[in-house]
Amino acid sequence: MAHEHDHHHHEHHAPRDYGLAFAVGIGLNFAFVVVEAVYGVLAHSMALLADAGHNLSDVFVLALAWGASTLARRGPSERFTYGLRSSSILVALLNAALLLVVTGGIAWEAISRLAAPSPVAGVTVIWVALAGILVNGTSAMMFARERQHDVNIRGAFLHLAADAAVSLGVVVAGIGILYTGWLWLDPLAGLAIAAVIVWSTWGLLRDSVALALDAVPEHIDPRVVRTYLLKLAGVTEVHDLHIWAMSTSETALTVHLVMPGGHPGDAFTSEVCKELRAHYHVHHSTIQIETGAQPCELAPDHVV
Repeated sequence: MAHEHDHHHHEHHAPRDYGLAFAVGIGLNFAFVVVEAVYGVLAHSMALLADAGHNLSDVFVLALAWGASTLARRGPSERFTYGLRSSSILVALLNAALLLVVTGGIAWEAISRLAAPSPVAGVTVIWVALAGILVNGTSAMMFARERQHDVNIRGAFLHLAADAAVSLGVVVAGIGILYTGWLWLDPLAGLAIAAVIVWSTWGLLRDSVALALDAVPEHIDPRVVRTYLLKLAGVTEVHDLHIWAMSTSETALTVHLVMPGGHPGDAFTSEVCKELRAHYHVHHSTIQIETGAQPCELAPDHVV
């Protein structure tokens, strides 16, 4: 069996230290939650209180994502031989579930308020929501670069970006109330907030569940990887191919290559691992070479 683990990951996919970004994001959001909750009560605004509740969930989300990002960089141990990389997948899944629970609470309260609208201080709502756009927009931009390559970071980005969009909706509702006096616009904005959260969370939930179930990451096509391996000189069969996420930013692969001519040497497997890393975004490859003289029990695709 040939095995290579790259300790110098491709820079684009390496787990980065987002400690400062998480700390700033948590600090800004927590301060804004306090301000928004106070003015939400004073202004009798369901939209502000709903947004404050969602921003409070963002504080927990960012704290969890920060913890997972830190754990993902810890080295392996005798018991956790891959380290704690997969904690980032669990947190991404937890974050998605938390968002949906918070959304249910927001929607329920908004529906109650819609049935019996109460007076709202429109000017206060507008100014507080404008501050929310600034706070959440600034926080989101700190995670924008890596969101396409790390589901955990994407979770943090989506929470913050959705909040910025939601705050914009609250501003619109406040202006509407100010000029029309339609009090039902405020709880309607609360329902719109819930819809935005569900829409932005669904993809995160789907992807994190898939990664938790060891699915092939979406950015990798297993058929393309199999075709590459089959075209390698001396390879007549590829079986027991498995590709899964070790974390939200690192991918592992194991495969059996049938080579009747025998093991071609360490240089061959080393080159294959480098190619898988450079062109197929696989960071940790384990390759087993077989001559085909004896049938492999793991050869059929349906056998795991």
